[in-house]
Amino acid sequence: MTTWLKGRSELGVSVVLVVLGVLVLTDALSIPTDFAQRGPVGPKAVPVLVGSLLLIVAVLLARDVLRGGKGEAEGGEDIDLTAPADLRTVLLLCGAFLANAALIGLVGFPISGAILFWGAAFALGSRNLVRDPLIAAGMSIVTFLIFNNLLGVPLPGGPLMEVF
Repeated sequence: MTTWLKGRSELGVSVVLVVLGVLVLTDALSIPTDFAQRGPVGPKAVPVLVGSLLLIVAVLLARDVLRGGKGEAEGGEDIDLTAPADLRTVLLLCGAFLANAALIGLVGFPISGAILFWGAAFALGSRNLVRDPLIAAGMSIVTFLIFNNLLGVPLPGGPLMEVF
């Protein structure tokens, strides 16, 4: 059995797609429509479509793999596939993200977002100690203003709430 599955790892992706499709369809069909139905298309339409498409893609992928189809080997990028992963960069990015998640409630998005953006730049190799924090702060403030004021998605402002 294991020799038959060798080289057919895409079947695992098909299984995951089937599970996700069934989960999305199950949740979609349990959505109550009486409070949100406005017109012929209700709140179930998009989740049912997405769940159905997940199942269709899963079946098509499984059929292709069982007929001998294989994914193309990585060859389009100039990378060394034998080199180990850069665990330091991944851990620094995770640390920046976790710091943002831990601090957003305490100091608000403008400050925690600046820490996230600066931490990501640092993790990816930028070492300009003047430019990077300034760009991170600017990006964080612009992001906060877009979400909070233009899109109406309230983000915690923290101590800077009165400023914006």
